[in-house]
Amino acid sequence: MLATKEVKFRMEPEDEYTHPIEEEKNFNESMYINIFDPSSRLGGWFRVGNRPNEGYAEMTCCLYLPDGRVGFIFGRPEISNNDALDAGGLKFEIVEPLKKLRLTYDGKMLLLTNPLEMAKPRKAFTENPLVDCKVDLDYEGVAPVSGGDRVNEDGTPFKEKAEEAFARAHYEQHVAGRGTIRVAEEEFSVDGYGLRDHSWGPRYWQNIKWYRWLPMSFGKDFGMMIAIITKQDDSQVIGGMVLRDGEYVMIEEARIETEWDENYFQTSLTAWAKTADREYEVEGKVLNLIPLRNRRKTPDGEDLETRITEGMTEYRCDGRVGYGMSEYLDQIIDGKPVGME
Repeated sequence: MLATKEVKFRMEPEDEYTHPIEEEKNFNESMYINIFDPSSRLGGWFRVGNRPNEGYAEMTCCLYLPDGRVGFIFGRPEISNNDALDAGGLKFEIVEPLKKLRLTYDGKMLLLTNPLEMAKPRKAFTENPLVDCKVDLDYEGVAPVSGGDRVNEDGTPFKEKAEEAFARAHYEQHVAGRGTIRVAEEEFSVDGYGLRDHSWGPRYWQNIKWYRWLPMSFGKDFGMMIAIITKQDDSQVIGGMVLRDGEYVMIEEARIETEWDENYFQTSLTAWAKTADREYEVEGKVLNLIPLRNRRKTPDGEDLETRITEGMTEYRCDGRVGYGMSEYLDQIIDGKPVGME
């Protein structure tokens, strides 16, 4: 869920760690973080999502290399508990709750000269090389966390139907990150900025109709996250936050206009956001994009397909240049994303 004035959250330092497994089959606990080095324009994002009641974790690493190639790997390693966010060679370690964490990855990476080939993953994995990859990054928060565990007005836990829920408990934080990334024989020093999130609760990727998620960083003192989530009943949650000098100001209204290519992939965008004290206009240019998908069969045998296009994006706002993601999730109906404007 988004951090808005209408949603009440409870947040404690111990929420940095994993939580007791809930009874719903689709209980998920995940941690995500990205990084963008403004000098080299190298970017990347990493995620572990535990699904202990289903017996596996979702592990994803994605690297946008300066020459346009993309490194990508995804796995579903078996798990039987929710003790750690550590799966398939990717590991999150909390160094200081709400302030510092360490991320490491040691494993293989598919190296794509043309990342759009991932629209057909089996073909992409057959025709592109798997190389060794090692990631070692230390992160520090440059803002307080925004969000937490969603609760009712009386403080009791908020409940959603498992077939409708999507990350009940959720918080985000802008970060600075430093370290090294090694892909095959190339090693890159990284010194940049990004955003992380942590969520837990029941989740299926098909439980919402579409969303647009724009995390961006312009430096240690200025960042933004704009999000528009459209549920299956067409109701929307719109919001996010603006980071200014170490403090967050909540976004009250937002809209996003997108330019598309022939594959229905975003190529550029204009976003508008309003806080209590001012308005922001953001221009975004997608530098590199990889299309991903999630498929699930319902109990009655219906095949569902969700597409998530992950675009490393250059942003401009208030005369400054920053970097981040344009992450567009859509259910695919008759071959087209449902959220196209």
